[in-house]
Amino acid sequence: MQVILLERVAKLGQMGDVVDVKPGYARNYLLPQQKALSASKANIEAFETQKAQLEAQNLETKKEAEAMADKLSGQQFIVIRSASDAGALYGSVTTRDAAEAATENGFTVDRKQVVLGAPIKYLGVHDVQVVLHPEVEATIELNVARSPEEAELQASGKSIQELAAEEEAAADFEIAELFDDIGSAASEDDDLAESAGVSPDDTPDNIVEGARD
Repeated sequence: MQVILLERVAKLGQMGDVVDVKPGYARNYLLPQQKALSASKANIEAFETQKAQLEAQNLETKKEAEAMADKLSGQQFIVIRSASDAGALYGSVTTRDAAEAATENGFTVDRKQVVLGAPIKYLGVHDVQVVLHPEVEATIELNVARSPEEAELQASGKSIQELAAEEEAAADFEIAELFDDIGSAASEDDDLAESAGVSPDDTPDNIVEGARD
């Protein structure tokens, strides 16, 4: 099926191009989204009549999108989710979650503008694309964490694996200190016994028998 594009469409063409597409793609996406018209003679003539106006409108919306992209690009938004100790989410972060996180921070973003290269199923900081205009995109970061404190650590560059390793190392250190304290206490007892003239191997019974002898 041939259509005439009313705006730039990735991998298809620029505004005004007449391209061949699958009928289902045209009926279910391009035509309902007003990104294209069927390439009938009447529609092509109508487009040529309105081309200058459409190009002016496109330029205006592009400038607005570029201004927003300058503010939005590089922003990091926190999304709090439950996850396992290994960092796997109980579910996934969706385009709606990304749009809501941006909107809550003062940016008007629709979920249809968010593009996820793959489902977000793990804790961490993830790059996400936001299509503000057919010719303008912005990249934001979603900081997916189990708590604001964890999000802050991830924002500093630490991964969930590093955080887990640090916690494990801290736990091992505490256990080692505990055994050191126990060993020190036992050593002190031995020193006290020696200073009293009692062998560490002596038991009360041994001491009594020694006295009898």
